Amino acid sequence: MTTPTSATAFTDPAPAQSLERTAAALTAHGFAVEILDDAAAARERVKDLVPEGASVLTGASETLRLSGIDEDLNASGRYASIRARGWALDRAKDADEIRRLLASPDVAVGSVNAVTETGALVIASASGSQLPGYAGGAARAIWIVGAQKVVTDLDTALRRVEEHCLPLENARAQQVYGQPSAINHLLILSAESRPGRGTVLLLREAIGF
Repeated sequence: MTTPTSATAFTDPAPAQSLERTAAALTAHGFAVEILDDAAAARERVKDLVPEGASVLTGASETLRLSGIDEDLNASGRYASIRARGWALDRAKDADEIRRLLASPDVAVGSVNAVTETGALVIASASGSQLPGYAGGAARAIWIVGAQKVVTDLDTALRRVEEHCLPLENARAQQVYGQPSAINHLLILSAESRPGRGTVLLLREAIGF
Protein backbone atom coordinates (compact mmCIF):
# COMPACT_ATOMS: atom_id res chain seq x y z
CA MET A 1 0.00 0.00 0.00
CA THR A 2 1.41 3.39 -1.01
CA THR A 3 1.53 6.05 1.70
CA PRO A 4 -0.10 9.32 0.53
CA THR A 5 2.46 12.02 -0.22
CA SER A 6 1.72 15.72 0.10
CA ALA A 7 2.64 18.22 -2.59
CA THR A 8 5.02 19.82 -0.08
CA ALA A 9 6.90 16.52 0.27
CA PHE A 10 7.70 16.60 -3.44
CA THR A 11 9.82 19.72 -2.84
CA ASP A 12 11.50 18.62 0.40
CA PRO A 13 15.05 17.18 0.15
CA ALA A 14 15.17 13.52 1.16
CA PRO A 15 17.05 12.77 4.40
CA ALA A 16 20.46 11.14 4.38
CA GLN A 17 19.10 7.65 5.12
CA SER A 18 16.76 7.84 2.13
CA LEU A 19 19.60 8.93 -0.16
CA GLU A 20 21.72 6.02 1.05
CA ARG A 21 18.90 3.52 0.46
CA THR A 22 18.34 4.91 -3.02
CA ALA A 23 22.04 4.82 -3.87
CA ALA A 24 22.33 1.22 -2.68
CA ALA A 25 19.31 0.11 -4.72
CA LEU A 26 20.52 1.86 -7.87
CA THR A 27 23.96 0.33 -7.45
CA ALA A 28 22.44 -3.12 -7.09
CA HIS A 29 20.61 -2.48 -10.39
CA GLY A 30 23.78 -1.73 -12.33
CA PHE A 31 23.97 2.06 -12.09
CA ALA A 32 27.08 3.90 -10.92
CA VAL A 33 26.02 6.25 -8.11
CA GLU A 34 27.73 9.12 -6.34
CA ILE A 35 26.18 11.16 -3.55
CA LEU A 36 27.40 14.76 -3.79
CA ASP A 37 26.79 17.79 -1.60
CA ASP A 38 25.41 20.20 -4.18
CA ALA A 39 25.03 21.30 -7.79
CA ALA A 40 28.46 22.93 -7.81
CA ALA A 41 30.05 19.58 -6.98
CA ALA A 42 27.98 17.90 -9.70
CA ARG A 43 29.09 20.52 -12.22
CA GLU A 44 32.74 19.74 -11.52
CA ARG A 45 32.13 15.98 -11.57
CA VAL A 46 30.42 16.15 -14.97
CA LYS A 47 33.54 17.83 -16.35
CA ASP A 48 35.52 14.81 -15.14
CA LEU A 49 33.07 12.27 -16.54
CA VAL A 50 32.55 13.71 -20.04
CA PRO A 51 35.65 13.44 -22.27
CA GLU A 52 36.63 16.58 -24.13
CA GLY A 53 35.46 16.37 -27.75
CA ALA A 54 32.69 13.88 -27.01
CA SER A 55 29.33 14.31 -28.72
CA VAL A 56 26.91 15.30 -25.94
CA LEU A 57 23.12 15.44 -25.86
CA THR A 58 21.54 17.39 -23.02
CA GLY A 59 17.90 16.99 -22.10
CA ALA A 60 15.83 20.11 -21.47
CA SER A 61 16.37 20.40 -17.74
CA GLU A 62 16.05 23.09 -15.09
CA THR A 63 18.64 21.16 -13.08
CA LEU A 64 21.19 21.49 -15.88
CA ARG A 65 20.32 25.13 -16.50
CA LEU A 66 20.45 26.23 -12.87
CA SER A 67 23.67 24.34 -12.16
CA GLY A 68 25.51 25.75 -15.18
CA ILE A 69 26.04 22.26 -16.60
CA ASP A 70 23.93 23.01 -19.68
CA GLU A 71 26.12 25.99 -20.54
CA ASP A 72 29.30 24.00 -19.93
CA LEU A 73 28.25 21.22 -22.28
CA ASN A 74 26.61 23.25 -25.03
CA ALA A 75 28.48 26.55 -25.12
CA SER A 76 32.01 26.02 -23.81
CA GLY A 77 33.43 24.62 -27.06
CA ARG A 78 34.94 21.66 -25.21
CA TYR A 79 32.34 19.22 -26.51
CA ALA A 80 30.42 18.47 -29.71
CA SER A 81 26.96 19.72 -28.73
CA ILE A 82 24.20 17.67 -30.37
CA ARG A 83 21.68 20.39 -29.50
CA ALA A 84 23.73 23.07 -31.27
CA ARG A 85 24.26 20.88 -34.31
CA GLY A 86 20.59 19.92 -34.46
CA TRP A 87 19.41 23.54 -34.35
CA ALA A 88 21.72 24.34 -37.28
CA LEU A 89 20.03 21.72 -39.46
CA ASP A 90 16.78 22.05 -41.39
CA ARG A 91 14.16 20.30 -39.29
CA ALA A 92 12.23 19.13 -42.36
CA LYS A 93 14.98 18.36 -44.86
CA ASP A 94 17.40 16.94 -42.30
CA ALA A 95 14.87 15.17 -40.07
CA ASP A 96 16.53 11.76 -40.43
CA GLU A 97 19.97 13.11 -39.57
CA ILE A 98 18.57 14.92 -36.53
CA ARG A 99 16.84 11.74 -35.38
CA ARG A 100 20.08 9.75 -35.65
CA LEU A 101 22.08 12.42 -33.82
CA LEU A 102 19.63 12.46 -30.92
CA ALA A 103 19.46 8.68 -30.67
CA SER A 104 23.17 7.84 -30.34
CA PRO A 105 25.38 10.49 -28.73
CA ASP A 106 28.60 9.57 -26.98
CA VAL A 107 27.13 10.95 -23.75
CA ALA A 108 23.58 11.86 -22.78
CA VAL A 109 23.26 14.20 -19.78
CA GLY A 110 20.08 15.23 -18.02
CA SER A 111 17.97 14.77 -14.94
CA VAL A 112 14.94 12.72 -13.95
CA ASN A 113 11.47 13.49 -12.67
CA ALA A 114 11.75 10.97 -9.85
CA VAL A 115 14.02 8.29 -8.46
CA THR A 116 12.74 5.58 -6.16
CA GLU A 117 14.27 4.09 -3.04
CA THR A 118 13.80 0.76 -4.80
CA GLY A 119 16.26 1.79 -7.53
CA ALA A 120 14.28 3.04 -10.53
CA LEU A 121 14.61 6.26 -12.55
CA VAL A 122 11.48 7.87 -14.01
CA ILE A 123 11.69 10.36 -16.88
CA ALA A 124 8.73 11.97 -18.64
CA SER A 125 8.95 13.83 -21.95
CA ALA A 126 6.67 15.64 -24.36
CA SER A 127 8.82 15.05 -27.48
CA GLY A 128 10.69 11.93 -26.39
CA SER A 129 13.83 13.22 -28.12
CA GLN A 130 16.19 12.54 -25.21
CA LEU A 131 14.80 9.14 -24.26
CA PRO A 132 16.56 6.86 -26.82
CA GLY A 133 19.95 8.02 -25.56
CA TYR A 134 18.92 7.53 -21.95
CA ALA A 135 17.50 4.08 -22.62
CA GLY A 136 20.64 2.70 -24.25
CA GLY A 137 21.49 4.60 -27.43
CA ALA A 138 24.15 6.73 -25.75
CA ALA A 139 27.47 5.11 -24.94
CA ARG A 140 27.16 6.74 -21.53
CA ALA A 141 24.34 8.48 -19.65
CA ILE A 142 24.63 10.82 -16.68
CA TRP A 143 21.71 12.05 -14.56
CA ILE A 144 22.01 14.83 -11.98
CA VAL A 145 19.25 14.36 -9.41
CA GLY A 146 18.18 16.76 -6.68
CA ALA A 147 17.35 15.28 -3.27
CA GLN A 148 13.68 16.33 -3.52
CA LYS A 149 13.17 13.87 -6.40
CA VAL A 150 13.66 10.81 -4.19
CA VAL A 151 10.41 8.96 -3.46
CA THR A 152 9.59 5.65 -1.84
CA ASP A 153 8.20 3.68 -4.76
CA LEU A 154 7.06 3.72 -8.38
CA ASP A 155 3.45 4.68 -7.62
CA THR A 156 4.65 7.77 -5.77
CA ALA A 157 7.10 8.54 -8.57
CA LEU A 158 4.27 8.59 -11.12
CA ARG A 159 2.23 10.83 -8.83
CA ARG A 160 5.19 13.19 -8.59
CA VAL A 161 5.41 13.34 -12.39
CA GLU A 162 1.73 14.14 -12.87
CA GLU A 163 0.96 16.28 -9.82
CA HIS A 164 4.19 18.18 -9.31
CA CYS A 165 6.42 18.11 -12.41
CA LEU A 166 3.86 18.50 -15.18
CA PRO A 167 2.34 21.80 -13.96
CA LEU A 168 5.81 23.32 -13.55
CA GLU A 169 7.06 22.04 -16.91
CA ASN A 170 3.84 23.17 -18.56
CA ALA A 171 4.43 26.72 -17.33
CA ARG A 172 8.06 26.60 -18.51
CA ALA A 173 7.07 25.26 -21.95
CA GLN A 174 4.45 27.95 -22.38
CA GLN A 175 7.02 30.63 -21.62
CA VAL A 176 9.86 29.16 -23.70
CA TYR A 177 8.05 27.47 -26.60
CA GLY A 178 4.66 29.14 -26.54
CA GLN A 179 2.86 25.82 -26.14
CA PRO A 180 1.91 23.47 -23.31
CA SER A 181 3.82 20.38 -22.29
CA ALA A 182 2.44 16.86 -21.90
CA ILE A 183 3.44 13.44 -20.63
CA ASN A 184 3.53 11.89 -24.10
CA HIS A 185 6.44 9.55 -23.37
CA LEU A 186 7.39 7.97 -20.07
CA LEU A 187 10.66 6.08 -19.53
CA ILE A 188 11.21 3.89 -16.47
CA LEU A 189 14.76 2.61 -16.04
CA SER A 190 14.55 -0.17 -13.49
CA ALA A 191 18.08 -1.47 -14.13
CA GLU A 192 21.09 -0.87 -16.35
CA SER A 193 21.87 -3.87 -18.55
CA ARG A 194 25.42 -2.59 -19.15
CA PRO A 195 26.66 -2.01 -15.61
CA GLY A 196 28.32 1.38 -15.23
CA ARG A 197 26.93 2.86 -18.46
CA GLY A 198 24.52 5.01 -16.48
CA THR A 199 25.79 7.29 -13.73
CA VAL A 200 23.51 8.94 -11.18
CA LEU A 201 24.87 11.98 -9.35
CA LEU A 202 22.55 12.15 -6.37
CA LEU A 203 22.64 15.50 -4.59
CA ARG A 204 22.03 16.28 -0.95
CA GLU A 205 20.28 19.52 -1.94
CA ALA A 206 17.13 20.23 -3.94
CA ILE A 207 17.46 21.62 -7.45
CA GLY A 208 15.15 21.72 -10.48
CA PHE A 209 11.61 20.36 -10.62
